[in-house]
Amino acid sequence: MHRAPCCLLLAVLLAASTACSRQPADSGAVAAASATTPAAQRIRADVQALADDAMQGRLTGTPGFELAARHVAAEFARIGLQPAGDDGTWFQQVPLLRAVRELEGAALVIERDGGSIALVPVQDFLPGLNYDRPEHSLRAAASFVGHGVHAPELGHDDFASVQVRGRIAVVLSGAPARFGDDQRAFHSSTSHKLRMLAERGAVGAVLLNSAGHESRTPWSRVAQSAGMPGMRLRGADGYGIDTFPQLQAVATAGAASTDALLAGSGHDSASLRAAGEAGTAPAFDLPGTLLLSGRTRIEPLESRNVVALLPGSDPVLAAGHVVYTAHLDHVGIGPEVDGDVIYNGALDNALGVAIMLESARALAASTPRPRRSMLFVAVTAEEQGLLGAEWFATHPTVPAASLVANINVDMPVLLAPSRDVVPIGVEHSSLKAALEAAAADVGVALSPDPAPAEVVFVRSDQFAFVRAGIPAVYLTGGIQAAQGSGIDPAAARLAFLRDCYHQPCDDLSQPIQYDDAARLARLNARIGQRVGDAEQPPRWNEGNFFGERFGQRLEP
Repeated sequence: MHRAPCCLLLAVLLAASTACSRQPADSGAVAAASATTPAAQRIRADVQALADDAMQGRLTGTPGFELAARHVAAEFARIGLQPAGDDGTWFQQVPLLRAVRELEGAALVIERDGGSIALVPVQDFLPGLNYDRPEHSLRAAASFVGHGVHAPELGHDDFASVQVRGRIAVVLSGAPARFGDDQRAFHSSTSHKLRMLAERGAVGAVLLNSAGHESRTPWSRVAQSAGMPGMRLRGADGYGIDTFPQLQAVATAGAASTDALLAGSGHDSASLRAAGEAGTAPAFDLPGTLLLSGRTRIEPLESRNVVALLPGSDPVLAAGHVVYTAHLDHVGIGPEVDGDVIYNGALDNALGVAIMLESARALAASTPRPRRSMLFVAVTAEEQGLLGAEWFATHPTVPAASLVANINVDMPVLLAPSRDVVPIGVEHSSLKAALEAAAADVGVALSPDPAPAEVVFVRSDQFAFVRAGIPAVYLTGGIQAAQGSGIDPAAARLAFLRDCYHQPCDDLSQPIQYDDAARLARLNARIGQRVGDAEQPPRWNEGNFFGERFGQRLEP
């Protein structure tokens, strides 16, 4: 799962300092893995294949990922689906740029009052990956612009009283606390902030980490990501997509460095952060200039989505497509933890892909088949920013207007028997009615998002489809204990996120509840059946933030 838009929270990816428990620590009793039905056993077999050490963590662009992609294509063929990638194949090529930060020559220097303060790379700041130029050096005046949010519909504009054209913008992470969860998540996105700055003529940016964020993800973990690659989609011209070349240099500064950047302005980081949370942070020019420099090794990279089709049974409605997604990639090989360097990604997201495959089996065997067509896409590069899903949503292998809904499964934490499923984002569209009816058919309870402030709806592949105007839902594991189990699935989930998320211990030793996974696959399939058979495609709810933000699409 991509935790921070995405995001990328590579710090968590490489949090080697965190102990990697082989069991969900502090969750009370520990469940035993279960797989008592043929469907559960098929899911287990797929997870075992995809999370095997031979896949070497399925990092995008590596031989291990290609092995996993071939496994999924073979399963699609075995199920009886049709290839729906490029040129009648199972695969859609996804063109990427791969960038690696080189710390030699990296600098963030504060030049003020005839003197200078040089922050220390990694210790104090990280130069941003630059997908547009292998070397960058920028000296310019700077302006503090709060959270860098332009949201007139919410009565908020950090740019109203300051100009950033030709200047380096210094920006707080996050967004005002008074925003609703959806609005705050959208405006907290780093890519959206950078877009706002580029559109207003800024030539560089320094993103300020907060002490609050670092209490959850210490800066030391961020520093461990310094040598890890990043990726962006690559356009036909060979250049990156959404890389904001107008911004010649970008850096992220740790919370401990913020006051040095603000020195001489009459403001301190604590007061500005408090004002920013309240939505009242002032914008102002900073004294002196900033020097930002760095080097990036940039190279083209190819990866692939795996795409399959189940044709619809209705001669008219079959022109429409319900899109199932689950990301196939994980994070590869990383720092050694307890003697292990392979980050297998059993829950994240071998289990999600296996559930999608089982849903495809159920739909292919259904009589009658859904009236609309079903697409199944195992996407690449989710961990690098939802890139495979973004490529498919903007370059679909079927007519774009035919995509009516997206159903995504990502990192279902099924480590203790549960009696429910959590559907993330279902409140945004008429998919809610289809999902509630499907849950009744399957006999599973539905629980609300246990952490709505985290807004994970914008942090996995469904958000790429949302940005394309397509209603979506993201299904994840339950939080209510099954009757008589005596094990708390919510506690097991939290322990996994703390100890094993993006760690080597997300492997086949986890007590995965494959019977619950089979139930989730039945629900997944039943939602598609109901959406596929409905006379009308799903619609955004009236006045919904995402529906209004990304516009109405032509219906097939």
